[in-house]
Amino acid sequence: MGKNEFLTPKAIANRIKAKGLQKLRWYCQMCQKQCRDENGFKCHCMSESHQRQMQVFGQNPNRIVDGYTEEFETSFLEHMKRSHRFSRIAATVVYNEYIADRHHVHMNSTEWATLTEFVKHLGRTGKCKVEETPKGWFITYIDRDSETLFKERLKNKRIKADIVEEEKQEREILKQIERAEQLMPVGNEDTQPSGSALLPLSKSESGEKIAFALGSSSKPIEKEKSKSSKLVFEGAENDTKKVKDNGKSIKNGGGSKSALDDLMREQEKAKERINRKDYWLCEGIVVKVMSRALAEKGYYKQKGVVRKIIDKYVGEIEMLERKGVLRIDQEELETVIPQIGGLVRIVNGAYRGSNARLLSVNTEKFCAKVQIEKGIYDGRVLQSVEYEDICKIF
Repeated sequence: MGKNEFLTPKAIANRIKAKGLQKLRWYCQMCQKQCRDENGFKCHCMSESHQRQMQVFGQNPNRIVDGYTEEFETSFLEHMKRSHRFSRIAATVVYNEYIADRHHVHMNSTEWATLTEFVKHLGRTGKCKVEETPKGWFITYIDRDSETLFKERLKNKRIKADIVEEEKQEREILKQIERAEQLMPVGNEDTQPSGSALLPLSKSESGEKIAFALGSSSKPIEKEKSKSSKLVFEGAENDTKKVKDNGKSIKNGGGSKSALDDLMREQEKAKERINRKDYWLCEGIVVKVMSRALAEKGYYKQKGVVRKIIDKYVGEIEMLERKGVLRIDQEELETVIPQIGGLVRIVNGAYRGSNARLLSVNTEKFCAKVQIEKGIYDGRVLQSVEYEDICKIF
């Protein structure tokens, strides 16, 4: 039996070594042959089979290299799409995962000599978002799948339609409020008849009794005095008279809730029911990390900017002081309140999505007073907005 036959220890050891990845410079893509050392690669290059493959390569080298280049790029992006579709990850990590399959198309057969050149190519062609950091090159896959783009367009279309419908409803409500203001009587207007004067009650010299005319069937004893007393009671009755408006009773002297206030209150309640959600994260706001699990890494109570939203409840946070990008659930995040006069975004409640300016802060009730800027509610002042419903804009 020969020393290198099938079941000898030497042959078994060679097969075990051949299963793993070896150095890239000792791999021949044309023959798909992996050599373990420089001497083995030299012997392979001198073999007859390799010489025949090189003759084929020499007939059209550009076409073969372009074919390997396209196959390498396609396989690399396919791996990115499957494993890291929505993540920002180091290029070396993705490359190490890709070459774990020893039968992959090796980079030494493509037009790129290094991984850096390949990453720059992905950035130039717009297939990935590329970022150079002190820790190396980071890439993010750009999903250009037709189905994904179609869903994104439908989502944007629905959002725009909802905004247009909401603005239309707001305009209708504002018109109703204006009509109600025009039809509403003035509260402090004097309602007693013009041309009449109130005469004081005085006792007659003859000591006769004074009769009050309270109805059409009453018979006064003194005609003039009954007229005077009637005017006095009519004035007192007019001062306490109630005017019916839209089913709401309004006193002329003021003090009760007007129909306009009730209409605006109903409008606020309707908007609150529609826009109050159990998720509040949005891109471009500054949040504070409150996860104690990240305290050892120095991220606890550190601030960052929300760069991306994943499934409504998870955000990719780019830290401001300690560089890095974290993926954290909103339960472990907290809104940030700026200084007085700073810009905030209303992240939940009736005016969700609107930008506003912070006017004052009530530290006892944990609420703030803000004024909306731009849009259909421009200039509207909100008195008591909870800290959780507003957040600083980066």
